[in-house]
This record gives sequence, C-alpha cells and structure tokens, in this order.
Amino acid sequence: MSPRYWRRAVDELSAVDPVMAALIANTPKGRLTQRGDPFHTLARSIVGQQISVAAAAGVWRRLSEAVGEISHERVAGHSLDALRAAGLSRQKAAYLSDLALHFRDGRLAPERWPELADEEVIEELIQVKGVGRWTAQMFLIFHLLRPDVLPIGDLGLRRAISLHYNRGRALSDARLLRIAKPWAPWRSVASWYLWRSLEG
Repeated sequence: MSPRYWRRAVDELSAVDPVMAALIANTPKGRLTQRGDPFHTLARSIVGQQISVAAAAGVWRRLSEAVGEISHERVAGHSLDALRAAGLSRQKAAYLSDLALHFRDGRLAPERWPELADEEVIEELIQVKGVGRWTAQMFLIFHLLRPDVLPIGDLGLRRAISLHYNRGRALSDARLLRIAKPWAPWRSVASWYLWRSLEG
C-alpha cells in the first residue's frame, strides 16, 4: 500500500526546493510502500541489527523453522535458549522476546497508533529493549507511512543531504534541520528520495 498523499507531497516538495525537484525528476518510478505487519517489521529490524542483509535473511529463515509462523504469540511461547538455537545472539533473543511480550500484553497496541502523534508512537516503541529512536522512526516511515518524519541520525540520509546540499561536507544538526525545514510536512517523502539518490 502506498500513501494517498504521495502525489501532493511530490508536487509541493518540487515547488519549494529546486534540489529536491531535481532528485524527484531523476527518480520517476517507485514510491514509499508499507512493509509487513507491525510485529514482523519490528522483529526483522531487531534481527537485522549490525549484521549483513544476507546474514539477517539466514537468521530469519532459521527462526521461522524453529518457531513456525513468526508471530508475537509464537515467539513469546519459546524460551531464550530456543531463540538462540535459531541463530540469534543472547542479546537479540532477549530483545525479540521482550518485543513479543509487549505485543502479547498489550503494551504495544497497533490499533491505537493511528490516533497517536509521531512522538507518542516513538515513546511507546522505545520502551522495547533493542528498539531505539532510529528504529522507531523507520517504523513510522515504512510501516505507518507517516509523512513528516526526519531521521537526522540516519547516516545514509546525512550523507545524501551533505552530497546534494553541501558539496559532500559534513553538516551540523542545526544546518541539516535548516535545510530540511522547507520540506515539512513531507520530510518522510524527501528522505525517501534522498535515500534513493544514493542507490545510483
């Protein structure tokens, strides 16, 4: 599912920022799309922390073999040793178990999230061990499709902004925020185009 606001966001970003207009023109295909269900999305982000994409895919496959269909109920029903046997580190097994318990106990309630502001969702998510602000912001962008998230701690985003707006030189947080100010209320969309600009 893609966000309904995409066309409007693209038009308004192009109108307020010539650099962004060029990035959009050079990326005519594709748009932000929703990823997975909430538990899967967060579980995959935990599994993939600090390892390669290929390694994460292998661990996810072994985890699926160990617990069956991956859901918070199934993960919560397995011991940490069983999760570790699937290839998770001790720390990641604890993180995944904590995530499952948050869903099972209702401390994370996805049906409430549409009513909450971005920061309120972030505050809920970072109560889970292993879920930091960056992970929560990625969840807001790629799962909840929130339109105005700017993850300034993301190294890829910072690199793209420095390349396109500062001749490749590093930027302070304050300067980065000034550059991004005209992108509101579509900073998630701007971030998506900046990430895509690094692919080519």
